[in-house]
Amino acid sequence: MSATLKHIVLWKLKEQAEGADKASNAVKLKALLDSCADIVPGILKFEAVIAQPGLEATYDVILNAEFVSLEALEAYQAHPTHVAIRPFVGAVREARQCIDYLS
Repeated sequence: MSATLKHIVLWKLKEQAEGADKASNAVKLKALLDSCADIVPGILKFEAVIAQPGLEATYDVILNAEFVSLEALEAYQAHPTHVAIRPFVGAVREARQCIDYLS
């Protein structure tokens, strides 16, 4: 059985950006991420979630994804649908953390 590549990204959003508040931008970011869920072959898991209000969280939105290979992750990152969401993400994020690892 071959290893899968885990790709986990966390975003902390600005209180206000792009004419909207953090909660609205979190919903939009999740929808944009969801639109990328099956854009390339080799995506095994793709889950975008918003932190639950009222529970402790230091980040607002997380992407938890798994790919069959580094090549599949690279294809996802280069895909026009993914590239198109980057300007919005850059405008609304205060901070970003990412980890990629083989499992």
